Amino acid sequence: MLTFSRPEFLAFAPLVVVLVVWILRRRRPAIRYSAVALVLGLPTGRARIAVTGGAVLRGLALLCGVTAAAGPRTPDLKTRLPSEGIAIVLVLDVSGSMATPDFGPTGSSVSRLDAAKQSFHLFVAGGDGPDGSHFDGRPRDQVALVTFAAVPQTVCPLTLNHTVLLSVTDDQKPKDGIDAGTNLGDALAEGVIRLEAAGPRRKVLILLSDGEHNVHRDGPDSPLKPRQAAQLAKNLGIPIYAIDCGGSPGPAAGPEEFQQRADGQKVLQAVADMTEGKSFQATNAEDLRAVYQEIDTLERRPVESFRYRRYHEYAPWFALATLALLTLVTVLELTWWRRGVA
Repeated sequence: MLTFSRPEFLAFAPLVVVLVVWILRRRRPAIRYSAVALVLGLPTGRARIAVTGGAVLRGLALLCGVTAAAGPRTPDLKTRLPSEGIAIVLVLDVSGSMATPDFGPTGSSVSRLDAAKQSFHLFVAGGDGPDGSHFDGRPRDQVALVTFAAVPQTVCPLTLNHTVLLSVTDDQKPKDGIDAGTNLGDALAEGVIRLEAAGPRRKVLILLSDGEHNVHRDGPDSPLKPRQAAQLAKNLGIPIYAIDCGGSPGPAAGPEEFQQRADGQKVLQAVADMTEGKSFQATNAEDLRAVYQEIDTLERRPVESFRYRRYHEYAPWFALATLALLTLVTVLELTWWRRGVA
């Protein structure tokens, strides 16, 4: 398959055709004479061939020159590489409430954070879940992990080394004490910053949290609100997939707790809607795996093209053809086409 590294130069090709037509149709110098009867019987010789041949050869030479400038090449199919994947950042809530052991099947206890780790493992590395769900994995995608409670932290930047990424993920523990809180706004902003390093490829942010944004400070270092951070993602064309794993408050909860839970769900919905992403709710490990499967399907891009390590370049050959044609027409006009007669 012939391609061009600088195809813009091909725009000059029509000008070459126009130039050849102009050379063939232009009026040439002549001597006025009262009667041409004396020369009508003379043979035409090679004058017409010289004019036409010279114009055509010069046109071919210019076309070869234009083609050489456009950089014709064909890829070496033995050196092709799969096209690049996408960039994904998981922004993971590690606040104290993520230690709540309500994500296991009946009769067992699995914390929300542990269930999140297990589902993330399947999403990134691939494999089969306990319920038979299958994941192909994301081997060509750069993936990063940002954790947050009161303060966000990039624990693993974008990487293709998923073994290290998942090892770091396994080490994460719920935070409490001075780091207690849920700072959704700054966590989203941190994820957006990490995705900016991914260049022109597709970027995706996954937010997993069980609570509402509850970190508020006055002053210049006040945290961003979740909608403000979502606006940053929207401006960069980054969709946010927001996963709410908080469930519903227990039967003994008061009206205030129910209201807080409802407000948190509305914020996650708004963040996803603003960025043309999607919001999900998961109340157990099976739901969480189903959510990751849906995200995996939504962000699965078929490989439609290839990049190549090496190309076969033909520009030198076209440049050589240009030189050869110009040399040929010059020699012909100085020799055979100049003095030849029929």
